[in-house]
Amino acid sequence: MTSHVTDTKTKVVCTIGPASSDPSVLRAMIAEGMDVARVNFSHGTREEHAARIEMIRKTADACRATVAIMADLQGPKFRIGALREPLKLHVGNWLALTSEAADGTAHVIPLPHAEILQGVQVSQRLLLDDGAVELCIREKRPGVLICEVVVGGILSSHKGIAAPEASIAMSSLTPKDREDARFALDRGVDFLALSFVRTAKDVRDLRTLIHEQSGEDAPVHIIAKVESQQAISNLSEILPLVDAVMVARGDLGVELSPQEVPLHQKEIIRRCNQAGIPVITATQMLQSMIENPRPTRAEASDVANAILDGTDAVMLSAETAVGSFPIHAVRIIRRISEVIEGHMPHTQLADKPDALPFVHPVTDAIGDATADIAEALAVKLIVTTTASGYTARQVARKRPRQAIVAFTPSASVQRQLALVWGVTPHLAPLCTTTDGMLDSVQRVLLEHGECQSGDRVVLTGGIPVGGGGRTNFVKVHTI
Repeated sequence: MTSHVTDTKTKVVCTIGPASSDPSVLRAMIAEGMDVARVNFSHGTREEHAARIEMIRKTADACRATVAIMADLQGPKFRIGALREPLKLHVGNWLALTSEAADGTAHVIPLPHAEILQGVQVSQRLLLDDGAVELCIREKRPGVLICEVVVGGILSSHKGIAAPEASIAMSSLTPKDREDARFALDRGVDFLALSFVRTAKDVRDLRTLIHEQSGEDAPVHIIAKVESQQAISNLSEILPLVDAVMVARGDLGVELSPQEVPLHQKEIIRRCNQAGIPVITATQMLQSMIENPRPTRAEASDVANAILDGTDAVMLSAETAVGSFPIHAVRIIRRISEVIEGHMPHTQLADKPDALPFVHPVTDAIGDATADIAEALAVKLIVTTTASGYTARQVARKRPRQAIVAFTPSASVQRQLALVWGVTPHLAPLCTTTDGMLDSVQRVLLEHGECQSGDRVVLTGGIPVGGGGRTNFVKVHTI
């Protein structure tokens, strides 16, 4: 597979669904700049997921494009049971939530989740249907919660329910998630996105499953979806254990007040940038484009601000899964990125007084120096050779003005680097000598039109070549 340096550095994650499952639509989305295809295990059957994964791989290969695949696990989504008919709830109404058989008659609602019934307390809030209906718990009995309606609305069967003020002991990895994860691993996905992460243990549980299923050296990366107050509180423990983070603003906006979400978004992105961990901003980025060919001005500003905050990627959900304009939505993200990236402060991370200490001192220091040299000399490109992708991520965290071209011998690393800001990944065999590496890099750059004879690049890698995790040189090279 090959990749091309594009005019934009922000990556685009697209959810694949009925609107984008036709190969011609998928080809067009790839042509417009889709970098990562998301398969959402909250909807559809495993047979449908398998067919989509196979189609994404075949289409990307036919387009000679690097496209990573993310399997997004459903997580422990709590829902009420079936109601005989929708209930119209008014402020001040009383109702009961129970583990016993019920169908909504006499305002008695089935709640088949003992964790909620046991974990909540009197005076705490319950949010139903993504916050459209709000209840306050007035009395707690064995297996029953007596609640008052604080915000009314229409409540129908199987709507989601959240208890944002409660501390509910549970794993984010459900039995369904475990089976889905094994299924996805068997089909060679590049990322597993773990929903409703709360603690470091949640991540360790998934890592253990990956090792049991695919071995200690399994290449799949874990994305932690931050969508709860607990995840925010435990972010320092979670970050060192994951490979990427998603700011999942939908459920985060249910647990927190909507006005708090932008502040948390900025803080999560900042901390991921400092750690060199790719971060995705998700949920309702171009929501109106589900039905309209153009975004609202507010949506364009939302995407622009996420890019200015430092997000590596923007994710489209319903816009590309079920929307009427999936190709246009990808194109709009690219157009916004092109404008905004031209005005980004390229030294925004260099002057941070609270930057994190180096994890791998030599590699991290060389990554910083590479970006600084590229800026000082105004070179054409930054080129990295990397076995794991770490060096490219560390250079990208500096948000340099130049595009970053990464050469790796691993096809899985190549695809995973498709998520990293500003990185164009190439698959290339390991060279046994430095001269061989320089010749190989130069040939590929010229073949792809990424450089011309006489251009200067900054090259970083390891000597001896192929040492694995031993980045130890930086070189200014003229093509």
